[in-house]
Amino acid sequence: MAYPVDGIVLIDKEPEITSHDVVQKVRFALNTKKGYRVGHAGTLDPFATGLLIILLGQATRLFDYLVAGEKMYEAVMTLGVETDTLDGAGRVVSTTPVPDFPTSHIRQEAMALVGEIEQVPPVYSAIKIDGKRAYALARNGVAVPMKSRRVKVSALDILGVDLPRLSLRVRCSSGTYIRSLAADLGRILGPGGHLSALRRIQSGGFHVDDALGSEEISREQREILGQRTLSLREALPGIREVQVDGELARKVRHGYQPSGDDLLRSSHSTRTEPGCDAEYTPERSIKLIHQEKLIAVLTVNHGGGGRYERVSIDKVFS
Repeated sequence: MAYPVDGIVLIDKEPEITSHDVVQKVRFALNTKKGYRVGHAGTLDPFATGLLIILLGQATRLFDYLVAGEKMYEAVMTLGVETDTLDGAGRVVSTTPVPDFPTSHIRQEAMALVGEIEQVPPVYSAIKIDGKRAYALARNGVAVPMKSRRVKVSALDILGVDLPRLSLRVRCSSGTYIRSLAADLGRILGPGGHLSALRRIQSGGFHVDDALGSEEISREQREILGQRTLSLREALPGIREVQVDGELARKVRHGYQPSGDDLLRSSHSTRTEPGCDAEYTPERSIKLIHQEKLIAVLTVNHGGGGRYERVSIDKVFS
């Protein structure tokens, strides 16, 4: 595959490197020119491993879509030791003996964290406070007031108990901090705790089993990156697509705002990809496709009788 290219690469991040380090490795491997953008969708802490979605070229404009999907993690937490960072890298702030909890009790107590919950993000996080990262303020000794946010935990499964350690699997909304979840579970159980290990298994429609190991990224292995790059169209598997003719595709690329009638006249087929509903729902995104390429992402309000009541352009791609 020739570069520069627009698309995404699924990477299985190794431990002890940052998400930014992976972006830099990809930049070096591709020998990118000035102005060619490379980014990632959803930061992983340095100690964490697992799925990191790397965005190439115009795919950086898909950030909001790619970070919005539900996430799945596997984690290990240690009871009885609390740290200021809520993980093993931080300073220990308290230690407490851990009772011999039965597994049934732990599972029962963990249910309090399932559903829509209020969660306070870690002080040591990348959230911005008055334009500055919270972790930078905290490292400088500044008291950081972290506001709670509403997140959704769809499932919290206790996979194993080997006290003081618990193995967990979590399915949750974007924006959920597993470090905070582990600390909250520790408090609910009594002795407190911190996150010892974390691995992201899934993000939206993408799974770590399909990812390239970050240790495999090198300039010598550049062709592997090309083979594993998914197109802009493939980067949004959960969004329904509409195939349109060349004339409408050209007009949209030149700034034309299509109407619902334009789409119905131009489209010659529709396709529902895995994870999509069979019918549109109000205010639903769709992909505009011509000759296998992503032309635009639109937001549509689907009216009765198969008609589009309102259409607006979110993103257009060259």
